[in-house]
Amino acid sequence: MNSQRIAVITDTGADTPADFAREHDVRIVPLCINFSDGSTYKSGVTITPEQLIERMATEIPSTSLPSPETIRREFDRARDDGYVAAVFVSISAGLSATCDTVRMVADQLDGFPVEVVDTRSIGIGAGIVVMEAVRMVEAGITLQHLGAMLELVARKNSVFFSVKSLEYLRKGGRISAAVYRLGSALNIKPVITCNARGTYVVARKARGWERAISAQISLVEERARRYDKVRVAICCSSACDMFDELEERVLAQVDNAVEVIRSGVSAELLVHTGPEIVGICIQGV
Repeated sequence: MNSQRIAVITDTGADTPADFAREHDVRIVPLCINFSDGSTYKSGVTITPEQLIERMATEIPSTSLPSPETIRREFDRARDDGYVAAVFVSISAGLSATCDTVRMVADQLDGFPVEVVDTRSIGIGAGIVVMEAVRMVEAGITLQHLGAMLELVARKNSVFFSVKSLEYLRKGGRISAAVYRLGSALNIKPVITCNARGTYVVARKARGWERAISAQISLVEERARRYDKVRVAICCSSACDMFDELEERVLAQVDNAVEVIRSGVSAELLVHTGPEIVGICIQGV
């Protein structure tokens, strides 16, 4: 029960499970998907991940952050709905200007305090911080303490992604042409994570898809040893549905998991990684 009337707001780059978001009234600001014909879509609103995957067969679009006006309208709606403050949990400022834009808009609000949290992560790695923000608000943690406490939560998160094709990471400027050529020639599938600054780095390299998945699970197992208990989140695109297999394999190797969460992958993340992506996030609790 959110008796404090603190709204929890995020962006679509943070893959918060849809059922959880609906149940807890998590407000979501959409990022934009832009095609060369001039059409622009709002992620998760006017284009679904499945629709994007269909269109990616002929064109890889670009993405853009929500406008200040769009962000301001979401804060105004929250206030109109009876909320008196908000915490905005954003994807990494190292990957998107969304966080900085939200801070700029929040600074201009009058009489509606906002705490902005940079998760330094993306996808389900950011979405799991959104879920923790909801739990804290409903537990009565005050706005003045939320920011610092969620920063600590974000530091205990590690997210790992594997993709079947390096083409999209190359076109999005996430890897160099040399890495793309070498990886494609040798069938190398890098396991990608976010570093402490919230930018993409290669956590491990594997030859072939199956070995990349095994490397992901191995990295999750290593992180799990740092904590008494962990929460695990799995994300898969619709073109790469491995939820049951991943959950079974993770639980076989991570014996201190108290919860396994499942999430899809947002349209904007698919733009940069391609339609076939699998990710696992681990959070110390």
